[in-house]
Amino acid sequence: MAGLVLLSAIVGGVLIGPWLWPLDPAQIDIAARSQPPSLAHPLGTDQLGRDLLAGLMAGGRVSLLVGLVAMGLAVGLGTLVGVLAGVLRRWDAPLMRLTDLFLSLPLLPLLLAAIMLWRDSLRALLGPEIGIFLLIVGAIGLTSWMQTARIVRAEVLTLREREFILAATALGTRPFAMIRRHVLPNILGPILVSATLGVGHAILTESALSFLGLGLPSDVPSWGRMLYDGTNYMTVTPTRAIWPGLAITLTVLGVNYLGDGLRDALDPRWIRPVRR
Repeated sequence: MAGLVLLSAIVGGVLIGPWLWPLDPAQIDIAARSQPPSLAHPLGTDQLGRDLLAGLMAGGRVSLLVGLVAMGLAVGLGTLVGVLAGVLRRWDAPLMRLTDLFLSLPLLPLLLAAIMLWRDSLRALLGPEIGIFLLIVGAIGLTSWMQTARIVRAEVLTLREREFILAATALGTRPFAMIRRHVLPNILGPILVSATLGVGHAILTESALSFLGLGLPSDVPSWGRMLYDGTNYMTVTPTRAIWPGLAITLTVLGVNYLGDGLRDALDPRWIRPVRR
């Protein structure tokens, strides 16, 4: 519940906050550059006089969008691989060896190499914002599905020996109908937990890429980009790096708490205390 309240407060702040604080995060005011927190600018300003509170809310929308889309791609691909490996016996060994191969790869250097290779071509094809966004989301999603695949496969192997699965097999149910009717509804719990934890992982990965200067363009605010820009002015305005770092920390902490709570709530083996 603490994770849910914290995450809801952050999501509500980045979605509703711009209506309550309507300053443009890209508005430049040289006369107000590098100011400390004040009533006019509650979190201060950057070296160009842009309001950090407005930038933090705009960057939160971008970071959360990256986390959700990358999580959806990773969970969808991991669920597909895990279900196919668990249901189709002849595909089990090849798919799991492929999963082990991806798990053995150093993910951050692989992401850096992929972005360096395809950044310019996608930027020229789709534009700087959409091209880099799709590249980052695709790179994170295609390198984060392995844990979900292993969890889903383990659940499917357990379900495969249950009586209702054996009865459906004896009645001649086709494999894809078996997956749709009997397997997927019974593994939604682990998938949901994996999805919540995947959001935090995707936000951290995007922040790391932006911190290294390989994330979204400089005119597209994100928490990682704000953290990267703020490190150059730590001696002048240290709060520029503190606020986005704190936002990333609280978001990932809330997501992890929510995932742990969902795992306990959806685990049928967990015995809840009885109130007398």
